[in-house]
Amino acid sequence: MLWNWIKRILRLIIVFSVIIIMITNSGRPSLIFYDRVRVFTRQIEFDYVTWTINALWQKLSQAALGTDRYMTTEQQQTIVQDSLSLAEEELQLNDKINLIFSDPATSDPLLTAAPYLQRQRDVQEEMKHINLMSESVMQQQLSRVLATSGLTTIGQPMPPVQFHSTQLPYALIVSPRDTIRQDADISLLPDLTLDQITALEKSVETNLNVSALVVPVGGIGVYPTMVMETSNFLWLMEVIAHEWTHNFLTLHPLGLLYEKNAQMRIINETTASISGKELGRLALAQYYPQYLPKEETTLAKNSESKNSTTPEPSEPPAFDFRAAMHETRITADQLLAKGKIKEAENYMEQRRLVFVENGYNIRRLNQAYFAFYGAYADVPGGAAGQDPVGTAVRALRAESSNLTDFLHRIAWVTSFEDLNSLITTSK
Repeated sequence: MLWNWIKRILRLIIVFSVIIIMITNSGRPSLIFYDRVRVFTRQIEFDYVTWTINALWQKLSQAALGTDRYMTTEQQQTIVQDSLSLAEEELQLNDKINLIFSDPATSDPLLTAAPYLQRQRDVQEEMKHINLMSESVMQQQLSRVLATSGLTTIGQPMPPVQFHSTQLPYALIVSPRDTIRQDADISLLPDLTLDQITALEKSVETNLNVSALVVPVGGIGVYPTMVMETSNFLWLMEVIAHEWTHNFLTLHPLGLLYEKNAQMRIINETTASISGKELGRLALAQYYPQYLPKEETTLAKNSESKNSTTPEPSEPPAFDFRAAMHETRITADQLLAKGKIKEAENYMEQRRLVFVENGYNIRRLNQAYFAFYGAYADVPGGAAGQDPVGTAVRALRAESSNLTDFLHRIAWVTSFEDLNSLITTSK
């Protein structure tokens, strides 16, 4: 009994220590520039303090009950799967309701949608009761994966895995027009309408002569971490692990120096993306293997042997999003380097239309778009272009014996030069 009490006290000390670090680690590249941008956002910014207090209270209440600890493995898995099913049903209901209200042939959309609206309220109420328990189960499961991987301190992941599925804020990303660089990232209310979003982007761009874009995010590394509600289990596990990695790095130089410059941000985000995908798949493989995507295999056909005289019918190649985005970023960088700002912006708009034609509904493609999405360079190509930072992170992961070794090495990196020296040393 005494030892259990001591463990609870130690856990609380760890949690509150992490919270203090998260709050104090809020350095900005330019407070003056941030203040200029915030002239347009102050009334619609997301309140992290209130959200964190509410999330912590819910987490502590759930931990005090400890219901999940008395469940069998099968019962825990059922709770998580039921939570995912409810999330999927809510998404489908939302689509049906939107379709009814957007159909001009529906004379009384409120009456027609009434049963769906009632079921939506019922589902949301069920989710309130089951989601916290489901989160506790997934936290335990990921914690065990981290322990198996050797990512613990005195048997405990540091910091402890804590996340909460929620409606996430939007992020206003601001970049200079003459180069691609993230100079501001401001969290906004999650219920902004598209007309409010476009008006904000226009105001910021017109008044500050910058490139601006409001983007949705999948997770945020506060504590507990924020994760978007979804029924995509693989994506969910990867994001939970991704955001835990950010918390882990915040206790080391790499995370503390996140805002130092663009290179450090890319190192952080690429590291978290690599870690999140590996840990997320490990968790699914151990507890929910049925949710893992089937490996794609290519089988040789007998008709394709050297002696075959029947040529295969020619088909147009499939549109390669990553390759096309990689080409777009490189060309935009080249135009901006020559001072051809307007030409680069016109080019990016032309390319956006190409993406839309091929089924990728990108609302705006500009410098801010690349400044945000280019930081996630865990896979070659894409929005990162020819930036060498992501390549260096991937090289260190390839040269590391395992993920734990990789994280323990890169966590102490304080600059891009540091990262390069690790790669050179390991060769």
